[in-house]
Amino acid sequence: MDARFTQMLCVLCLVLVVRAFTQEGFKEVLLKQLGLSEVPKLHKRDLVDLVIPDHVKNKYVSMLKRQRVKRRALPSLAGILRGIPGNAGEVLYSDTTTRQNLIFDMEGRIPKNSEVTMAELKLFKKPLDRANLPAKQSHRPVSNARVSVYWVQRHHDGTNRTSLIDSRLVPIRESGWKNFDVTQAVLYWLRNKRREPMFLEVWIEGERVGSHASEMAKAVRFTSQDPKDKALGKPELVLYTLDLEDYGGPGDCKEEAVPGKSTCCRQKHYINFRELSWTQYWIIEPAGYQAYRCSGGCLQPPSPLRRFGYGERSCAVVESSPLPMMYLVKRGNRTEIEAAEFPNMIVEKCSCVTDG
Repeated sequence: MDARFTQMLCVLCLVLVVRAFTQEGFKEVLLKQLGLSEVPKLHKRDLVDLVIPDHVKNKYVSMLKRQRVKRRALPSLAGILRGIPGNAGEVLYSDTTTRQNLIFDMEGRIPKNSEVTMAELKLFKKPLDRANLPAKQSHRPVSNARVSVYWVQRHHDGTNRTSLIDSRLVPIRESGWKNFDVTQAVLYWLRNKRREPMFLEVWIEGERVGSHASEMAKAVRFTSQDPKDKALGKPELVLYTLDLEDYGGPGDCKEEAVPGKSTCCRQKHYINFRELSWTQYWIIEPAGYQAYRCSGGCLQPPSPLRRFGYGERSCAVVESSPLPMMYLVKRGNRTEIEAAEFPNMIVEKCSCVTDG
C-alpha cells in the first residue's frame, strides 16, 4: 500500500470521525480501507471450527498494547480482587485446550468519578509435576505453552461470546506469577454490566500445531479459585484508576452536550459491533469500542471578520488514534482471519475549528 493511498484512507477515516460515526459512514471507510466494494457475505457457519493463527493473534495483541494511552500521572491502586468466595473455578480439559473459568465480583469495586487506566490478571503457575508430562518425547523440543485470556459475555438466552484480551507464551518448566493485561476486559464489563460479576476464561494451548505440543501444554497448571485448591497464590485481578476530579481528560463533556448551547467537548459514543448486523460475523475482535464524538457549540467570530472570509466555527476532531481489529476475509472458498490497525477511529481531542 503506497503512501498516497494510506493518506487518502486516513482522511476518509477522519471524515468518518467528524460525521459522528454513522453506520453507513463507518461501513464506507472499512470497505475503502480493505479495498472492497461490498461487505463480504459471511454467516455464522463461517465461524465454525475457525482457528485464529498464532501470528495473527500476536499481531493483534501487540497492536492493543501499543494503543495504551499515556497518562499525566501515575494511577492509584483501586483494589485487588481474588474472586467470589465459593466459586468453583473449574478447569475444563479437551484434546487440544485446557480452559480455566474465573469469576470476579466487580460491583462497587471501582470508585465513583474515576476511570480505569489499567487492570492486570495475575495467575500463579504451579511448579511442574513431571508426572503430567507426556511419556513420548518429540524430536522437536517444546519449551512453552500459549496462555490466552478471554472476556466472556453471557447472553440472556444462555449463549456466551468471548473476546480475546491478551495472549503470551509461558515457559512450561518455570513457576511463579504470570501477569496479563486485562484492561480491555474491565472496560467491556463497565460498558455491558448488568449487576453481574466479570467472567474471564484462560486458555492453555500448545505453542505450535501438533499433538505433542498440546500434551506438553497440559502440564501447565495455574492455581484456581476453587477453595479446595490449597496451592499458594489464588488468581488476582488488580485494578488501577485515576480520579477524574484531578486527572480527567481535558475537554471531556461532563453532561449531555447540546449543540449551540454548550461548549465544544468530547462526548462518549460507544459502537457495539455485536449489535450491527453487517459486522457481527465480519469483525472478530473487538466486540465494540468507545469511539467518542465531538459535541457542543463554539463562539462565532464577529460579523466584520466574516466579510473577510472567516467562516463559522464548529466543534470538530483535532486529534484521533487508531483502532486494532481482527476480521474475516473470503478467498475463494476459504475463510481466513486478518488483523489490521484502522487509523483515526477514536476521538482523542475536540476543538473549535473555523470553516475554510
